[in-house]
Amino acid sequence: MNKNEQAPKRKLLAVFAHPDDETFICGGTFAKYAAEGVEMTLVSATRGEMGRRMGNPPYLNRETIAPARELELREACDHLGIGNLMFFDIRDKTVEFEDEELLTRRIEDLIREIDPDVVLTFHELYGGHPDHCAIGKVTTAAFRRSATRGALYFITFGDAMERPERYGHTRKDVIKVDVQAYNEAKLAAFRAHRCQTEIDEWVWLSDKEALSRFGRYEYFLKGDVNAPQRVQHDLF
Repeated sequence: MNKNEQAPKRKLLAVFAHPDDETFICGGTFAKYAAEGVEMTLVSATRGEMGRRMGNPPYLNRETIAPARELELREACDHLGIGNLMFFDIRDKTVEFEDEELLTRRIEDLIREIDPDVVLTFHELYGGHPDHCAIGKVTTAAFRRSATRGALYFITFGDAMERPERYGHTRKDVIKVDVQAYNEAKLAAFRAHRCQTEIDEWVWLSDKEALSRFGRYEYFLKGDVNAPQRVQHDLF
């Protein structure tokens, strides 16, 4: 590459189930890679319309919650630097009942179109929610079928993968991303998801107190443990 040529833009595709998955689980990572110029696309399979939290005190209902949560997600994406947002328009809590082949093909086509360096989704066993597990299963299948050049990683909750041996994995299977410098953006995204976080008093404490609740790292499980070894603190 000569000095007049620019390196190709790095790209990340995340396929999740609900508005707020991107923030609550790996918001710091999105903010970090946005700051580094990565082009990011987020797919939310649903609009989270069956969520039990409707504000505090409640101000939403089953008719108004979907558009409200979409707006909140768009605001959160702005804080995290996610430039492209898509919805699959699947009804919340029904992802597992979708035609698996059709959904896999839809995601496979998206992977081929975007050609991402990194794909993020849920692990079908560790998702903790039927929608999470279902979207993770089809995204993993789509990734495998696409034969993409990129890498697949599974998002994980909190510091669960600080000790991966408990889940039958080793530390070599885990990427540990330092997001300390990006937790302010993550907090802003938390607060954007107002109807989900207004009941959580800590989110609305002073910035200093709220930020103290965030960990320094976000953890990702390699989708292919036999892939070429990468730096253990970077997805790219």
